[in-house]
Amino acid sequence: MKSTLTQVRSYPSSVRLLMVNQFTINLGFYMLMPYLAAHLSGTLGLAGWLVGLVLGVRNFSQQGMFLVGGALADRFGYKPLIVSGCVLRTAGFATLGLVNSLPALLAASAATGLAGALFNPAVRAYLATDAGERRVEAFALFNIFYQAGILLGPLAGMVLTGVDFRVTCLVAAGIFALLSIVQIRALPARRGTAPQQQADEQESLRTQWRGILANRPFLSFSAAMIGSYVLTFQVYLALPLEVRRLGGDGTFGTAAVAALFAASGLSTIALQTKVTTWCKARMEPGRALGWGLITMGAAFLPLLLATAVPVPRSGPGLWLLAAVPPSLSALLLALGTMIAYPFEMDTIVRLSGNRLVATHYGLYNTICGIGITLGNLLTGAALDAARAAGVPALPWAALLTLGLACAAALYRLHRTGLLDSAPARPSSGQRAAEPTTT
Repeated sequence: MKSTLTQVRSYPSSVRLLMVNQFTINLGFYMLMPYLAAHLSGTLGLAGWLVGLVLGVRNFSQQGMFLVGGALADRFGYKPLIVSGCVLRTAGFATLGLVNSLPALLAASAATGLAGALFNPAVRAYLATDAGERRVEAFALFNIFYQAGILLGPLAGMVLTGVDFRVTCLVAAGIFALLSIVQIRALPARRGTAPQQQADEQESLRTQWRGILANRPFLSFSAAMIGSYVLTFQVYLALPLEVRRLGGDGTFGTAAVAALFAASGLSTIALQTKVTTWCKARMEPGRALGWGLITMGAAFLPLLLATAVPVPRSGPGLWLLAAVPPSLSALLLALGTMIAYPFEMDTIVRLSGNRLVATHYGLYNTICGIGITLGNLLTGAALDAARAAGVPALPWAALLTLGLACAAALYRLHRTGLLDSAPARPSSGQRAAEPTTT
């Protein structure tokens, strides 16, 4: 921990503030969101489909607006979008705790999603800009703060929700309000480097987006990385479902699910910088990304092997079978993410040619968000089919195959040099609307 803090202090104050900001953003978000569905269905008595609608509006407004948020950050600067997103989330979280009508709940849910679309691409582009040549290490540290917020947020929310969910909403809103004030006062204004920014501002948004959509290496990389997000999301979907299928919904099942999140978060906090240092010293970014995906795919081997073990009716044997393979899977997923994430964030900057970085992050998030939605639908279908057909190995074999397939795609991009290419900058005699790739 001491060495991690030493590394953090070696960065400019803006980078340090962005890391603390991300911890606070995740603390406030995960303090509230895990308990929102229970509030909507229990306290407010909404039907299940209405609960799904409210939650779906939040997800759709965030994923669907990432590209717009990134483009606005490149156009107007990173700080205004970061502050605007935090202010909007303050209003959205406060509203969720104070209103009962469906239209107001939908508006508040949409506001919280839009807030994420505004500040997420801007934060990552800002971090990449100020970290400079130390981007990979900076994103490794960033992931530690990110995971720490995810780890502590639900614990704080559990305590506050035990008092009243409205208290949780107002505390979360207060956190974002305080964060907004700190950023207004302490976060320096920042945008792309001056020559690049001037060239970008002369182009229309449509021209810029056309240029990005013509960047084939970036789009190929985005498609190949979809699998990593589908796989890591199974910590929230398939792994808890498997724990509860075997361990039940009682105290043991709840504790075992909590252990999954603890294993993922604590391992990242403890090992992220060591893993990144080791990988950077021994392999190129493309190889590191491939090994990250292989590790994520291999994370489902413990569950696949466990399907060959007869399920005990009760007792310690059943508890071990319900808890150990999913926990091993969670640890391996965390390790795969530790390997890939810093190089993934750096590769996006390189493939953008260090131009319109926030817009590239926005489109990347949108592509991966759509992939997560489709992947979760297919994973859910595979879990249902496996249960109906009595073939419990099916979903784990499919997820293992997905990881290996994405790793193979990344290896191909690495071998052909596409992960090192960037769109050519338009010359004075070349139309900006017709970028080329190398």
